[in-house]
Amino acid sequence: MTIKNLSDKAPHGGAGAAPSPYPLSNNDDFIAVRAAQYLVRASGLLAGLALLAMALIMCFEIGSRSLFNSPTSWATEISTYLLVAVVFLGLGIAQSSNSHVQVELWVDRLSTNARCEVELICQWSGLFFVLMSAWQMASFNAREFFNGTRDWGLLSTPQWIPELSVSVGLLVYALAILIDIYRLKPPRGNVRRWALPVFSLLLLMALIALGRHSVLVFGNRYDWGSIAIVVFMVLGMLVWSGSRTMLHTVVLLGVLSLLYSLMRGQPLALVGLLLVASMIFLLLFGVRIALALGLVGTLGVYFLLSRPQLSLLAERAWSSTNTFTLSAVPMFIFMGGLLLRSGIVAGMFDSLVRWFGRTPGGLAHASAGASAIFAAVSGSSIATAATLGKVACPEMIERGYSPRLTYGVTGAGATLGILIPPSIPMIIYGTTVGASVTHLFIGGLLPGLLLMFMFMLTALVWALGWRGSAPVAHAYTMKDKLASSKGMVPFAAIIFVVLGSMYAGIATPTEAAAIGALAAYLLCLMRRKIDMRGLFAVALDTAKVSAMLLLIVVGASIFSWVFDYIRLPREIVALITHAGLSPWVVMVSMTLVYLVLGMFIESIAMMLMTLPVTFPIAMALGMDPIWFGIFLVLMIEVGLITPPLGMVLFVLSSTSEKVTFMQISMGVLPFVVVMLVFLAILYVFPEIVVWLPQQAR
Repeated sequence: MTIKNLSDKAPHGGAGAAPSPYPLSNNDDFIAVRAAQYLVRASGLLAGLALLAMALIMCFEIGSRSLFNSPTSWATEISTYLLVAVVFLGLGIAQSSNSHVQVELWVDRLSTNARCEVELICQWSGLFFVLMSAWQMASFNAREFFNGTRDWGLLSTPQWIPELSVSVGLLVYALAILIDIYRLKPPRGNVRRWALPVFSLLLLMALIALGRHSVLVFGNRYDWGSIAIVVFMVLGMLVWSGSRTMLHTVVLLGVLSLLYSLMRGQPLALVGLLLVASMIFLLLFGVRIALALGLVGTLGVYFLLSRPQLSLLAERAWSSTNTFTLSAVPMFIFMGGLLLRSGIVAGMFDSLVRWFGRTPGGLAHASAGASAIFAAVSGSSIATAATLGKVACPEMIERGYSPRLTYGVTGAGATLGILIPPSIPMIIYGTTVGASVTHLFIGGLLPGLLLMFMFMLTALVWALGWRGSAPVAHAYTMKDKLASSKGMVPFAAIIFVVLGSMYAGIATPTEAAAIGALAAYLLCLMRRKIDMRGLFAVALDTAKVSAMLLLIVVGASIFSWVFDYIRLPREIVALITHAGLSPWVVMVSMTLVYLVLGMFIESIAMMLMTLPVTFPIAMALGMDPIWFGIFLVLMIEVGLITPPLGMVLFVLSSTSEKVTFMQISMGVLPFVVVMLVFLAILYVFPEIVVWLPQQAR
């Protein structure tokens, strides 16, 4: 049982994507496939260059403003456009390296042939959403060009220029999916091979001929563009994947379309149930999370509305990523990759080992402390888990710690990566609901430190209470401790640069991420751990992960728009308000829902899927948006280490062949209980979260 989030390990560990769980053909002698591969690689190259340019521009803006009191008028706008380019131009290379997140709870149990068939169905289903989005984005792009639309910013940029990266990126993404489909089951014979490229050209010509606006079929709700894409899909599946795959995919998408069509105008409870049930079904079936979100949203805007509004696909693809705040996401991932490349993590852990040497379970405390420190510079729990899984866990096992305690405290400590600032989920949450990211960072600081101490206390009780779980403590001299402390200096410097520049008002949270990336790069140079090839490799891996994460944001944006349009969140809020339920009952119910969802659904997707409903409820109950953001991040943390699909569990499992997944799962369960108890403490004493942000205001 695995969950594919393969490039989560690549940018932070540099190991690249793990092997695909289904067989791929190496028969890439077909010229059309080779040409498509070149386009995908070229798109990835542009995404990596865009990331480096974005980092340089943001650092230039900070230096120009802070040192010379000469802020630029273009840096923010250009950086945002480059973010869009990183996301969409990176989609194809992320697909080719198998980086998009897929829940494999069911497909793991299938035979090789059955899994290959399911994977083909998932790829074709995802391709339908990508093609619909690419068509709508290209049409939107053309309208912006002919209308001469310009941005509201100081540069007054013609909008079609930055939007072009979205159109091109989606088209290349579609090509990358077709490459994977070809490799899964190469068609036999040149006629069948060449049939789909010919169909693709015919589809392109048909969509161009239809023009920039949807052309309805005899005045009803259906349009010729959608029909052309459906015909292309059916014929393409028939010639490349066979009649069985075609039939299965048509039945899947056809039944869903019929259900959505029948639900138009029905009670909101039934419509909401259909949206949630179809989403969960597609996720468990194996469709990539971002594509499942987008596919459900597409069916919603096509069938649930009185008139289809397919242009929403383009508008959401552009607007949900054209946000400067989200630039912090690739910058923090980039910084984490550079820090791992620098090789300073082992020195930090060695220093903590000596300072905690006398304490029972000293290495466990060192692991929790190292997690907190690394969290303060990486912003990612996956990065923290991958790093400490390679550095701390082998050391603890070798010194006599039990596998359960070793991987339990390491997995729990990794969750601090998204609570202690900086935090990628906090950035996405703040951008989505309009909360201050700076105040979210400040609000997460004290809870993160308290939770770290609770993890240490749990490890202490474990070491004292269960004989054999930890070796006899070893004391180190003060000279050893002080000598080892030099390993903490690089991290202290990075933390000072990132958090200091942000809280001193020198840089915004987004800009602070760029400063941190620059500092990490300089650290790599000082230690002679990187050259230009290595720098670009980290940038390319960062682009893959950023594309995967922010495509989930795009899919969730479409999905949540449908929720908002049918007024489901407002109805649920009204229902709870009129029911007169106590706030604690509502929060316990939310906690249970998030606990269950966290067992099966990726954390960012879970947050974005539920926010349209849970955030209005929290606001109706009078909760502080900063407190609710920390609550939500804590629930995401629990989901990261909750079996059967906690992502941190799989990252830790991939770092060792000697420890079983069951041992890791059993090891983290006591820490799950600790986190739920801590959540109750925060509810009773909300000042733990809101006091520091209130002082900052």
